[in-house]
Amino acid sequence: MSSLTDRRRTHLPLYLLFLLVCLLSTAAADEFQILLKLKSTLQASNTNNNIFNTWNSTNSVCSFTGIACNENGFVRDIDLSNQNLSGFLAADAICQLESLETLSLGFNFLHGTIKEDLNNCVNLKYLDLGNNLFSGSFPDISSLSRLEHLHLNDSGFSGTFPWKSLGNMTGLIRLSLGDNPFDQSPFPTEVLNLNKLIWLYLSNCSLGGSIPKGIGNLTELINLELSHNNMVGEIPSEITKLTKLWQLELYHNQFTGTLPSGLRNLTNLENFDASENLLEGDLSELGFLQNIVSLQLFENSFSGEVPTEFGEFKKLVNLSLYKNKLTGPLPQKLGSWSKIDFIDISENLLTGSIPPDMCKMGTMRGFLLLQNKFTGEIPANYAKCSTLKRFRVNINSLSGVVPPGIWGLPNAHIIDLTSNQFEGPITSDIGNAKMLAQLFVNYNQLSGELPDEISKATSLVSIVLNNNRFSGKVPGSIGDLRHLGTLYLQSNRFSASIPESLGNCNLLSDLNMAENSLSGDIPSSLGSLPTLNSLNLSQNQLSGEIPKSLASLRLSLLDLSHNRLTGAIPESLSIAAYNGSFSGNSGLCSTDISSFPQCSSGSGMSKDVRTLIICFSAGSAILLVSLTCFLFLKKREKDEDRSLKEESWDVNSFHVMSFTEREILDSIRQENLIGKGGSGNVYRVLLANGKDLAVKHIWNTDPSDRKRFKSMAPVLAKRGGKLKEFNAEVQMLSSIRHVNVVKLYCSITSEDSSLLVYEYMPNGSLWDQLHTCQKMKLDWETRHEIAVGAAKGLEYLHHGLERLVMHRDVKSSNILLDEFLKPKIADFGLAKIVQDTADKDSTHVIAGTPGYIAPEYGYTYKVNEKSDVYSFGVVLMELVTGKRPIEPEFGENKDIVSWVSSMLGSRDSILSMVDSYIPEVNKEEVIKVLRIAILCTARVPELRPSMRSVVQMLEEAHETFQLLKIVISKDSAAADKKMKVVKGIEN
Repeated sequence: MSSLTDRRRTHLPLYLLFLLVCLLSTAAADEFQILLKLKSTLQASNTNNNIFNTWNSTNSVCSFTGIACNENGFVRDIDLSNQNLSGFLAADAICQLESLETLSLGFNFLHGTIKEDLNNCVNLKYLDLGNNLFSGSFPDISSLSRLEHLHLNDSGFSGTFPWKSLGNMTGLIRLSLGDNPFDQSPFPTEVLNLNKLIWLYLSNCSLGGSIPKGIGNLTELINLELSHNNMVGEIPSEITKLTKLWQLELYHNQFTGTLPSGLRNLTNLENFDASENLLEGDLSELGFLQNIVSLQLFENSFSGEVPTEFGEFKKLVNLSLYKNKLTGPLPQKLGSWSKIDFIDISENLLTGSIPPDMCKMGTMRGFLLLQNKFTGEIPANYAKCSTLKRFRVNINSLSGVVPPGIWGLPNAHIIDLTSNQFEGPITSDIGNAKMLAQLFVNYNQLSGELPDEISKATSLVSIVLNNNRFSGKVPGSIGDLRHLGTLYLQSNRFSASIPESLGNCNLLSDLNMAENSLSGDIPSSLGSLPTLNSLNLSQNQLSGEIPKSLASLRLSLLDLSHNRLTGAIPESLSIAAYNGSFSGNSGLCSTDISSFPQCSSGSGMSKDVRTLIICFSAGSAILLVSLTCFLFLKKREKDEDRSLKEESWDVNSFHVMSFTEREILDSIRQENLIGKGGSGNVYRVLLANGKDLAVKHIWNTDPSDRKRFKSMAPVLAKRGGKLKEFNAEVQMLSSIRHVNVVKLYCSITSEDSSLLVYEYMPNGSLWDQLHTCQKMKLDWETRHEIAVGAAKGLEYLHHGLERLVMHRDVKSSNILLDEFLKPKIADFGLAKIVQDTADKDSTHVIAGTPGYIAPEYGYTYKVNEKSDVYSFGVVLMELVTGKRPIEPEFGENKDIVSWVSSMLGSRDSILSMVDSYIPEVNKEEVIKVLRIAILCTARVPELRPSMRSVVQMLEEAHETFQLLKIVISKDSAAADKKMKVVKGIEN
């Protein structure tokens, strides 16, 4: 018996070891299944470098990419941050990993809500869900008492945040909850007890009230950010107890009073931003912050002089004091000892001369001193500042000759010297300014001829030289500036002729050369400028006839008055919009404008010749009239016969009509033309009952035929080759009833004619409102409503009909806006219905507009509904950035999608893309919409969301709570060295 007992005792450890191995194997298998479930809820957008490629049964879970295990082989860390993942968070599965300490999913595209299951991750020490697209409120996480790092910034959560759950997290070191539209609440008292905190980021999360005095208890803080909230009151003096502070950001609140006494004690402070508040008083407390790197106090009411101690700062990189009430001179040593990158002290009352050495270290990129009272000359040292990108000293009292090197700064994007008293010429150095896009020197006393070398500044988009004393000829080399959009030369002393080469500037939209001494003919090449919007050549000495080519332009402003022009005013320019455009030209005549004499073609002939011609013409006319009358009577008999037959005109009505086809046909005239689409001309028709309609005539004749007739009625009698396109559009549109799809009232067809009658959209297209002179300054609410409405229209086409309908030409000019700026999808001239029995993956119809066409079309010529999604993503980028799909600034062969992609390196660069018309307070939501646009424009079609998903994400992105401004993303793992881009550098 004893030997049996001994054997059992000997084998017992083996049994236990076997049991332990079995348990470990079972646990490992369980963790494998848990991670597979996590994988099933997430999708990676990069198929070539998919983070989940290693997540398979041939590998242990500990070798999965993004997974780390503890010494016992259990999953300890999940780090899938910044992997472009979409999907939702399966917290119920993840929290079954009992040893999990780190869960990092930041910087992805995760959406949906977070459930209470997250509370089961009781061993978590590090939780990062920031920079995602979640929605709904964040759950109470009181059970996560071991947390040391909690990062939820810019995650999309809203509602009431469970501040009380922070009370259990006494070990918290970093807390980042900013950039979320939570319900407004006072500063949470629970945070004041977290005395181990070194990082507190509560910017842009709807905090109200004042900063409590208890903030002085958080003595370990190195970073305190409370910006972009609704906080009021004075900055408490207790904040000066936080002597370890490296960064203090309080901007965009409503703080009042002066800077607290004792602020000089924060000797470790490197970044201080209290801009966009109601602060006042002087800046004397700041003169002792010798370690300051970035100081931003713009848009307050600070007064007094800039402390002389600022001139001794050795680490200063960024100084923004614009829009205050500062007076006196700048310290003359400012920048002498530091590597200044950016300085903006605009819109103050500063006087004296410009300090000479702010670019002494050769690092300055932004130099903005505009709207002050500076005097004297520009110091010559700045001509050597090759790093400068923005040089703006406009609206001061500066004088003297501009140092030659200023004109040729090799990296400058903008040079603005407007409204000073500068003299002298623009020198040939300007040929070295290869990056220069905007040159503003108007309202000075500059003189001399423009150098031919200006053509070497090939990036120029705007040249504004008006109201100076420039003379000589306008250099023909300007025609080499292929990106030029604005050329203002008015109110100078230019002479000679207008260069014919200006017709090469295909992007030119505004040309003003008025009030000079220009002579010769108006170049006919100007009529070939496809984007020209305004043309002012008034008050010169131009002669000759008005080129007929100008008739093809669609100008919002035309002024050729007070010249020496002769001959006939082109008929298409003789309209009410151009009243006064030709006055002061005694040699002009017109058949349509009563204030000008009637044109006579025989004014240069002798009397005998004219008499002979008149006699011959009279005899011929009598014969011709007789013949015409005979033919007319015969034709009228046939026409009247034909008009009695119903089949002469086929009216297909899809709604109750209050008009006849004759009302429509009689209104198809040149003066009613309002647009030219990809498949036809569009006319505005005003009915007798006061209602407006839009009528599209499919182009089915040669353009030369249309030009011969004032009325389009004769043209409509010509048979075309677009009947197939017309029938496709009618067939599809007649079945559609949706508030966000343009309404088709009827089609009117005959043996020879094709017309579509739509509801009229008084506010034109989204393109018009974003990119043309008709544009309004659309606020973000309106832009978002347009995005959602247009998305719903496409969703209906893709998912709301029995058969899928692809648009094939989604673009901003095909999104029309009604009187309330509500969007409607239009122009299905190239749309086709995809039959259920057809190849679902593709069709081979050529369609689309450059800049909107999905990349797969370039190498397969195959498109499906995901191609519409791509195009809609481009429209979203237009709404966010205000830029066209193709802009010169994007670079050669680049479009808006590649440009946006290139700007995603940091939060700062993302912010710089947002349209300046969009208020700062809305940029939180704007960035979310930009992320949706990025999803829509994925290169792989399968990775693009459906339009149904797009609508859902857009609606989730739009918070019904108070909208707040976006600020710099604070990714806690990398934010220690990030600094916010100054608002002024974007101005």
